[in-house]
Amino acid sequence: MSASDETTRPVNLPSQIDSSAPPPNGKLFARLLDLLIIFVGAQIATPSRGLPGQTGYDSAMVAFALLFAFVAFPVFGMYRTMRRHLVWRCIFAPGVVWLGVLGAAALLVCTLHRSYAPSSAWFSEWALFSGLGIIACRLLVSALSLRRADQAGSACSVAIVGSGAHCRQLLRKVETADDSLYQVAAIFDTGSALASAPGSAPAFRDREGFAAFVRRYSIDELWLALPLSEEKTILEFTELFRNDLLNIRFIPDVSGLALFDGEMVNLDGTSAINLVGSPLSSDALAQKDVFDRIFAFLAVLAISPVLLAVALSIKLTSRGPVLFTQRRMGANGKVFRIYKFRSMRVHAPAPGVIKQATRNDPRITRVGAFLRKTSLDELPQFFNVLRGEMSVVGPRPHAIEHDTLYQNIVDGYIHRYRIKPGITGWAQVNGFRGETDHIEKMQGRVEHDLYYLSNWSFGLDMRIVMATIFKGLVHRNAY
Repeated sequence: MSASDETTRPVNLPSQIDSSAPPPNGKLFARLLDLLIIFVGAQIATPSRGLPGQTGYDSAMVAFALLFAFVAFPVFGMYRTMRRHLVWRCIFAPGVVWLGVLGAAALLVCTLHRSYAPSSAWFSEWALFSGLGIIACRLLVSALSLRRADQAGSACSVAIVGSGAHCRQLLRKVETADDSLYQVAAIFDTGSALASAPGSAPAFRDREGFAAFVRRYSIDELWLALPLSEEKTILEFTELFRNDLLNIRFIPDVSGLALFDGEMVNLDGTSAINLVGSPLSSDALAQKDVFDRIFAFLAVLAISPVLLAVALSIKLTSRGPVLFTQRRMGANGKVFRIYKFRSMRVHAPAPGVIKQATRNDPRITRVGAFLRKTSLDELPQFFNVLRGEMSVVGPRPHAIEHDTLYQNIVDGYIHRYRIKPGITGWAQVNGFRGETDHIEKMQGRVEHDLYYLSNWSFGLDMRIVMATIFKGLVHRNAY
């Protein structure tokens, strides 16, 4: 298709904004409203008439439900508004998440107090009243947001100038986002080689034809998705549209400079691009921390008999303490002491030298071999999670002596410590665990850790937890 053909080819520009997300204060209001609905639903349900003192545990369950809802609702996208999938987004998803929150709160209270049994009438009515209220709020907020979008006029159509992976990635983000406010109407390909257009929008190589198309269809914005070195091209397109009422935005390609995504951040009103920094936002870190504490607390309760049995077996079969502690590096370089069940005979290592366990290592006790093979020696690290020193999922911490060695050998090694280290991680469930006797093994582990940091999501954490439980506890490299 030639450039001249493109200038006369009609394009379907959207007549309405695809979706409208509420402003930050609106999201806060929606979260507080959900908590109020949950609390009020518990109060207006049939009062509990159980054993004396049961109402105290009812109140505890309401408190836990409020906490879990505050954390889980935004994680599962309950405050996003869009035109598509309204039945799922407004009815089914809120109902399922609410029932999950309610079940988690009931499980926790019943675990803490085994004789507690909530009134079935109160529990079911609370679930129904609050569930209907939450769903009604989702429908109301969606209706108001979509009405505001309809009143806002036409959508924001965009023309993109760029080429290569950066341009394709930007285009893919816009086209696949369910709640995007933009639609790509045209692309100017600055690449040297002819290639098919990366999407459904028409692609140009002729500047005048591209400009005519932008003006003919009254495109709202021009995005310059170019590397910093393309200053000449940036100036050319800025000059080309100097007399047009067109928003021109520069979205620099910093892939050659930025360690992670190079996303934009706001520094007290000043915009900046992260070249090297934490890839997780403060909100994501807060959500991850709350999940870690709750998960670790429930895990310790569930495995307490196992912890006692392992501690007793270690004490009866070898001399020395039950727990082994070692200095490890945590988030942002803060050093902490990691807890493990002792799996080796007590010995004095050479100063400044940490020897990794090897296959058939004579230092490992008979019980210790079993613990290491089944990863039971790692269970005390849930206490590190409760102390805020570790996460359930994250890059595994190494001995500080190994950190000193590898950070000058393996590219990007030190950036594993941008977040809290984890009990399990993406590298471990993909086979990179145990002894790192070759530099390639450590490189592979670091690559997987950096991938995890760049692609973190709550869903990925759950995937890693499930993989660890079902296939990651026992591994041929664990010895």
